[in-house]
Amino acid sequence: MPKTLMQSVVSQLQKERTRLEDELHRVTAALTAFGKVYLQGNKPGRKKRIMSAAGRKRIAAAQRARWAKVRAAKKRG
Repeated sequence: MPKTLMQSVVSQLQKERTRLEDELHRVTAALTAFGKVYLQGNKPGRKKRIMSAAGRKRIAAAQRARWAKVRAAKKRG
């Protein structure tokens, strides 16, 4: 008789362990989902602006022209 009672207790404990494992998996999934939302925020990500090579060349040329103007003013002044 004690062996049957012991088997019953072990069986109940195994069922409880399985139930708790399932619950922990659900909690982990919820925390993961919440963590992603919390870290990213509710606003959608801003798209990165991409500039063409020609645009970069124009900007670089304009900056070189501004610096040339500054150097020319220093030589005169």
